Amino acid sequence: MAGNTFGTLFKLTTFGESHGKAIGGVLDGCPSGITLDMDAIQQELDRRKPGQSAIVTQRKEPDTVVFYSGIFEGRTTGTPIGFAIYNTNQKSKDYSHIKDSYRPSHADYVYDKKYGFRDYRGGGRSSARETASRVVAGAIAKQFLNGIRINAFVSQVGSIRLEKGYTDLDLNLTESNVVRCPDPDTAARMESYIKEIRKEGDTVGGIISCVIKNVPVGLGEPVFDKLHADLGKAMLSINAVKGFEYGSGFEGVKMKGSVHNDQFKADGSTTSNNSGGIQGGISNGMDIYFNVAFKPVATVIQSYETLDKDGNMVKTQGKGRHDPCVVPRAVPIVEAMAALVLADFTLLNRTIKL
Repeated sequence: MAGNTFGTLFKLTTFGESHGKAIGGVLDGCPSGITLDMDAIQQELDRRKPGQSAIVTQRKEPDTVVFYSGIFEGRTTGTPIGFAIYNTNQKSKDYSHIKDSYRPSHADYVYDKKYGFRDYRGGGRSSARETASRVVAGAIAKQFLNGIRINAFVSQVGSIRLEKGYTDLDLNLTESNVVRCPDPDTAARMESYIKEIRKEGDTVGGIISCVIKNVPVGLGEPVFDKLHADLGKAMLSINAVKGFEYGSGFEGVKMKGSVHNDQFKADGSTTSNNSGGIQGGISNGMDIYFNVAFKPVATVIQSYETLDKDGNMVKTQGKGRHDPCVVPRAVPIVEAMAALVLADFTLLNRTIKL
């Protein structure tokens, strides 16, 4: 299997399966001498871990990261940072009913056809549990980036949408509720709706918005490695993501160019920010903001008809511990992937001029 490495200079390779002994990663290219706040790294993992509230999967995993290399006396050494997160609460028997059949909208069918063999326990390598490794690497990237601030939050669950723009929100309130929506009233409605969906044995999707502040001018490489292109790839590599838009996004098609253009001010900043902080694939110093759309989780706790490996249509039912809505737990994943992209481009920028 190829495609387990992300990045050019600041590079993460992840390993492991949902129901194996551990998941983990190797972070290569991280500069030496960075003093790491280990509690902050674990806190990021705690934001993603299962079992943290009544509206997420009840799999109980401590998700404690163990570092094996690349860190000495609390600082990065410049050598590869190896780490693992051990799985302690697998219930593989929950998946025995799909050993010979394929769950709709999962990777089961395509994995079997591509590799001729698959780990049916929780999806194996295709499980979203792999993203815990990204959160560890992203937490290190955040500390490398220092002054750059990355804040993601839930802006939509189903049809319940946060109507305020990010400039009108107090993003410090994001962690004040289990949905991770910085508007308390909207968060309460979202939480109630997710609980209703869970009782029905069904799932619902949503949108995570992300704002990146204090980005210097110049990150991003023109043509194929544009900053927004790599951000898009990063977000679309996250499980269940179906869409990515930045700046004015799809709403921009309704505007005339004379309105959409971000007019300059004398200091190089702009009077508006429809560009989303990126022009010509390069950061322009304004806030970078984007939306990431997540589909409803594919596993529904209902009976359904599906295909088995012998080509027969069979009846089965969803089982196991699953999120009725993935977006609350995906907030730190979105931040982590954004941090990895910015860290990579920050290092690349150091190679272009004296």
